[in-house]
Amino acid sequence: MEIVLSGIRSTGNLHLGNYLGAVQNFVKLQDDYKCYFFIADYHSLTTHPTPENLYKNVRQVLVEYLAAGIDPEKSTLYIQSDVPEVAELYLLLNMNAYLGELERTTSFKEKARKQPENVNAGLLTYPVLMAADIVIHHADKVPVGKDQEQNLEMARKFARRFNTMYKVEYFKEPQPFNFGKELIKIPGLDGTGKMGKSEGNGIFLADDENTIRKKIMRAVTDTGPTVPNSEMTEPVKNLFTILEIVSEKDTVNYFKEQYQNCTIRYGDLKKQLAEDVIKLIKPINERIKDIDKNNEYLAKVAKLGAEKARESASKTIKEVREIIGFKKFY
Repeated sequence: MEIVLSGIRSTGNLHLGNYLGAVQNFVKLQDDYKCYFFIADYHSLTTHPTPENLYKNVRQVLVEYLAAGIDPEKSTLYIQSDVPEVAELYLLLNMNAYLGELERTTSFKEKARKQPENVNAGLLTYPVLMAADIVIHHADKVPVGKDQEQNLEMARKFARRFNTMYKVEYFKEPQPFNFGKELIKIPGLDGTGKMGKSEGNGIFLADDENTIRKKIMRAVTDTGPTVPNSEMTEPVKNLFTILEIVSEKDTVNYFKEQYQNCTIRYGDLKKQLAEDVIKLIKPINERIKDIDKNNEYLAKVAKLGAEKARESASKTIKEVREIIGFKKFY
């Protein structure tokens, strides 16, 4: 059975982009693949080195993973920092990662531009930590968004380099899992880029109905088309992208036709989009409230996930140490 691995950073609530772009598909994988899903609290420190409440953020993501349908009995659902072997493999892979290739990584350059006051070593070596997360469980496939494709290619490179340097065929070269279609990138409500918490342009699975309506009604648009069949601006195209994912085909066609003949009212589009998003999120939102009350269940899930993940990770670290040549003198 092929192994699939994916993780989400623990910077708080999961947003609609996380769910539509990844989590709802994770749920479908659980019966057919050996799945590892983790909460990337180490990764979160690259952009939030002094988090206000790391524990609360991790707990929230755990609750929402479960509410979205991840089954801890079918999959291995764990918290990254509960598996210290990840940090050790990260260190070992860093020894064979080169400054120039890390500096050329698109994600590093973008983050360095956005946070020039915090260009830390963890940010630079983010692809190495991501590689450690993946290869420590010998993952065959990794569901990734378009913004992470290059980092997955780096993971393949590090796996291949390890095998070459130590003359072994040990690590697999993980491939992207795109669910049979192009990798999905869910846009934000601010008119540019993808949906994300740090960008402040997202709809969260824990948002109540009024909050969702307010966020969508404030979404960036433009003054509207003045020429029939004119090309959409990026903000409007972003709204239609979300509409196409959450709404019925007839609804999408109706608003596209209105846009093309210059009669569209963005207010009506946003109201419909808000109601369709609410309909999609409501069952998850209700499960979030129920699971959030059950501390005993959350502790059980975290412990089970750590045990299952460490069983795999400790075996890898033992074998990697042997391959490199570490031997005890006692």
